[in-house]
Amino acid sequence: MENKLFVHNTLSRQKELFVPINPPHVGMYVCGPTVYGDAHLGHARPAITFDLVFRYLRHLGYKVRYVRNITDVGHLENDADEGEDKIAKKARLEQLEPMEVVQYFTDRYHNALDKLNVLKPSIEPRASGHIIEQIAMVKKILNAGMGYESQGSVYFDVERYNRENKYGILSGRVIEDLLSNTRELDGQDEKRNSFDFALWKKAQPEHIMRWPSEWSDGFPGWHLECSAMSTKYLGEEFDIHGGGLDLLFPHHESEIAQSTVANHKSPARYWLHNNMITINGQKMGKSLGNFIQLDEFFAGTHAALEKAYSPMTVRFFILQAHYRSPLDFSNEALQASEKGFQRLMKSIATLEKLVPAGKSTVDIAALQSRCYEAMNDDLNSPILIAHLFDAVRIINSVHDKKESLTADDIALLRTTLHTFVFDILGLVPESDPQAGNQVIANLVNIIIDLRREARTNKDWATSDRLRDALAQAGISIKDTKDGATWEME
Repeated sequence: MENKLFVHNTLSRQKELFVPINPPHVGMYVCGPTVYGDAHLGHARPAITFDLVFRYLRHLGYKVRYVRNITDVGHLENDADEGEDKIAKKARLEQLEPMEVVQYFTDRYHNALDKLNVLKPSIEPRASGHIIEQIAMVKKILNAGMGYESQGSVYFDVERYNRENKYGILSGRVIEDLLSNTRELDGQDEKRNSFDFALWKKAQPEHIMRWPSEWSDGFPGWHLECSAMSTKYLGEEFDIHGGGLDLLFPHHESEIAQSTVANHKSPARYWLHNNMITINGQKMGKSLGNFIQLDEFFAGTHAALEKAYSPMTVRFFILQAHYRSPLDFSNEALQASEKGFQRLMKSIATLEKLVPAGKSTVDIAALQSRCYEAMNDDLNSPILIAHLFDAVRIINSVHDKKESLTADDIALLRTTLHTFVFDILGLVPESDPQAGNQVIANLVNIIIDLRREARTNKDWATSDRLRDALAQAGISIKDTKDGATWEME
């Protein structure tokens, strides 16, 4: 490809030139949500991060098979191996079938992502729909001597695996630390080592979600689902595996171990992990009780929110930080993102009003090159956005007759902005408040007509009073030689 994309490969801890296994095809697997509650801001970051990857790879001309799973069975409350299945618990409390819980929250998750303009993946498999594949992978691991059965459950033997391979290659963990630091949990006595992880769990009598196997009526371990589904849809080795940084250990380490044993190779060549969204430096998540649901952002109904924030404001807020950097929530940051997004959209509208000149005083081709350089540098969206605001400055300067652009450069600038703002960053113009609420627009126009009559009659007191009243309502008026224009602040 003409554009050389450098990505941060977690295994090598450095940027590497991305080269797909089968050019021009790219296989990408991303760990999706466990759907036992409404989507929150923490869910939005991986969805938007890998939407950016998906969009940019497609823009570069790759044919991308993007697989994002839904975890609907096997993710337990405690250390991924102990406690009650999260979805089964929700179903028991709500007196519903587990798949009713899954369907309800999956639909709400999709609805939230649609509002954020996140593209749908190529395939979105569910763990419960791939029990056969998971059982087959357990058998392969047992046949290789890297798993063992205990009281109807099957566990992966991490210590034995580590003798021939390295458990911890992704996170840098060493097994000696695991031996000394892993806490003992109820029910761990059936394991050889406390850090061994479940491939198959025997279901307790009260456990709703269960399937028959030669070991027991039970269900697959959480880590197993991604190994089985990525192999089914992308093959034994594929290009990119992504997910949140919190999945790096133990989930992705366990995936590598399982796939290395079952398929004789590590599954992915590039591992991309988005960092966390925090509140006051603490990770946002359901388990900590500090999460804010996306619908609460859009409606402004959470106590921590000073106002409602639109989906595009939330998307822009997330994209303003590099995907590997932590992102701390604050109302101030969101309000700054809101103003920045509106400024960007307004400049794109202003671009259509520019009058071409005979020569250009700005190098638009160089600006476009800098935008590509930012994206090729490990998908550096904040640097890209900085370049886009250079374009905003140029547009305003040309509009104010301080600089000039030829018709060809205006066309190139338009292409650049539409490509990077709409196609790659996935931002979309939101409803113009003047057009979105026709009632307000009509009332404001009536007041402006009354003010114009007052000015014609030299009734300056009434004119000023009407202007000040509109200002108090958040509506600014700008007088021009052709009349007056207005906008909501």
